[in-house]
Amino acid sequence: MLAFDLSPEQEKLQQKARDFALKYVVPVAAYYDSFDKTPMHVLKAAFDEGIINGDIPKKYGGKGYGVLDGIIITEEIAAACAGIATSVFDNSLGMQPLLLSNNEPAKQKYLTNILKDFKLMAFATSEPTMGSDVSGIRCTATPDGDDYILNGSKYWITNGGIADYFSIFATADSKALHKGICAFVVEKNWPGVEIGKRIPKLGQRGSDTSGVHLENVRVPKENVLAQPGEGFVLAMRTFGRTRPGIGAFAVGAARSAMEYAIDYAKRRTVFGSTLANFEGIQFKIADMYQKVETARLLTYKAAWEADQGRDATIPASISKLYATEAAFEVVDEALQIFGGYGYSRMYPIEKLFRDIRLFRIYEGTSEIQRLIISGYVMGAYKPVMPKLEDLPVHTQDPAQVNQPDKPETTAWRCRICGYVHYGKEPPETCPSCFFPSSVFKSYVTETVKA
Repeated sequence: MLAFDLSPEQEKLQQKARDFALKYVVPVAAYYDSFDKTPMHVLKAAFDEGIINGDIPKKYGGKGYGVLDGIIITEEIAAACAGIATSVFDNSLGMQPLLLSNNEPAKQKYLTNILKDFKLMAFATSEPTMGSDVSGIRCTATPDGDDYILNGSKYWITNGGIADYFSIFATADSKALHKGICAFVVEKNWPGVEIGKRIPKLGQRGSDTSGVHLENVRVPKENVLAQPGEGFVLAMRTFGRTRPGIGAFAVGAARSAMEYAIDYAKRRTVFGSTLANFEGIQFKIADMYQKVETARLLTYKAAWEADQGRDATIPASISKLYATEAAFEVVDEALQIFGGYGYSRMYPIEKLFRDIRLFRIYEGTSEIQRLIISGYVMGAYKPVMPKLEDLPVHTQDPAQVNQPDKPETTAWRCRICGYVHYGKEPPETCPSCFFPSSVFKSYVTETVKA
């Protein structure tokens, strides 16, 4: 049987995250957005309170949270500030290739350090000329004995300017595309690692985004997470577990936009009544609520699939696509309810509008999610219904079956237009679409009693 209740432990986790968001994030969100800075004290508080790094397994000293546990927390922090939430939870993305790898010594070393010393880890696939096209990576990984030498630049790296470690994806053979991709753990203080200036952004300004340049950076064999040919799969497996988190970011931010719109509608008076009394506003809010609820359910399902050890690629893409698109629609309608005040910086809707736009881009654009989903539906998806040309055709009126004076006839269906002909032979030409008799298919079907 299906169940949609959170466990008592998850409810406590949700409340803990909600309290943290209201205490640490809400009061500073607008300030750090206005100055395009990342509040390091909030990230440190999240570390101290156990808000981040919960997905590190217990065997390494972590809490062993599942993906669903993580997105429950994520929604609450994102509701307070999507930008700060992105930096708070970037460790989960940065660590995921390490967690999914078979490199046990690296796990012991880096996961222990992350838990002990408040270390941050960033995920680096994107480059100045490459975003969603992971197979187009240009950063090179040249073998040198058992080590690799990395050269190239990574870009759009969340927490790139403040991270201590990086999950770097590079290629050993750019002509091999995805088959040449490999992955490594790289430390910020290694020779040849250079951090670029903070990238100014439209929204999510409380989150650090920077470039990372690698010049002849030697990576020892013990820091290899994926050999050439294994890196692309590792990146896709990572996204299968982290894309539901992007859905949770979107749900949290959209929920806040809806709540602010409800509050404003209840107290804003126009034409002798509050906005909330107008049916047009009520319909907008109803649409907001159903989108937030639907997005959350899809996100929970994707997280649940990942926690079950299943391939969550498709559910994760569906949840990210729907939640991020729906969130943009929700905040847009919220701004409409606020009118001119929504467009001003005196209310939080303007910031939400800027913050929420990024969700449709990072960790795979909406277009990439549609490609992933359509590729599955057009290829691996197994339909329940028969093919059109195999649909049953009754050779007799079902009401007249089993009557000896009604001899059976053969049915012929045109595979072009679907026209059905009854007789021993198909017509020479389809009377509907004019194709020749060769396009007709005969059917021998069991008659069904009326």
